[in-house]
Amino acid sequence: MSPRSIDDESESDGIGVQPACVLVFNANDPSGAGGLAGDVNAIASVGAHALPVVTGAYARDTAEIVDHHAMDEDAVREQARTILEDVTAQVFKIGFCGSAENLSAIAEITSDYSDVPVIAYMPDLSWWNEVQIDLYLDAFRELVLPQTTVLVGNHSSLWRWLLPDWSSEKSPGARDIARAANDKGVPYTLVTGILAPEQQIENVLASPQSVLYSERFERFEATFAGAGDTLSAALAALLASGSDLVESVKEALGYLDRCLNAGFRPGMGHIVPDRLFWAQPESDPDETEHDADGGAFFDLPAHDTKH
Repeated sequence: MSPRSIDDESESDGIGVQPACVLVFNANDPSGAGGLAGDVNAIASVGAHALPVVTGAYARDTAEIVDHHAMDEDAVREQARTILEDVTAQVFKIGFCGSAENLSAIAEITSDYSDVPVIAYMPDLSWWNEVQIDLYLDAFRELVLPQTTVLVGNHSSLWRWLLPDWSSEKSPGARDIARAANDKGVPYTLVTGILAPEQQIENVLASPQSVLYSERFERFEATFAGAGDTLSAALAALLASGSDLVESVKEALGYLDRCLNAGFRPGMGHIVPDRLFWAQPESDPDETEHDADGGAFFDLPAHDTKH
């Protein structure tokens, strides 16, 4: 999973070290909260290069998803195959693909590149109608999971999907979910948002045999849009750049926490993770409201956060 080396001719042209490339299948999100916009920002922020393949488009704002318009599967297939004939991808990241037909096309492509790891993210689909959800989940289970290296998802979403007949009074743990995913061929599952004591949430990387990594974070008293895309995209980029799995999960979780901590509200809805938090200018406590010539600085409002 190391980045490709630059040939001698490229180096002579003054091109620097080439970043690793992540091919991303996801929908366009006009709010910028998640989807391809979130993926591209997160992947670039941790040092890799995104190859975005559009699977459709959300009609949404920062508060809710109103609808989704899936792209034709042939268009999805052509986008991916064309760029893959030119550029080597170190990792595939699969986000929301909009239809069972698109999942089938993507599964064909990933099977042709079986040596490339696949990070698959399962978002919350409760905004969609029940028939479409069932068709999508069935196709994801049968076509995508057998080729997935790491499945990423929220505890409640993965529980409802992979363990619908769970009958114990105790909620399933990360290893229970990992076992269910492994039944379809997934070696590793990253389960997020597990409720823990003292207003914390736990995120666990598990295999059917063991917990490989676990970390708790303080629960934010806010509703975010795009957190799952941010985490899965960062994880894909870190793996593509050559980090091992456990270290990549650790770094991706830390990155997400800082994105959420710097989150902002661009509209009237949910808070959006600031994936470029490190690029924001730091405030100087010695600054005054006026410059040396007595002119007033523009008073720009701070990001609106609620956590």
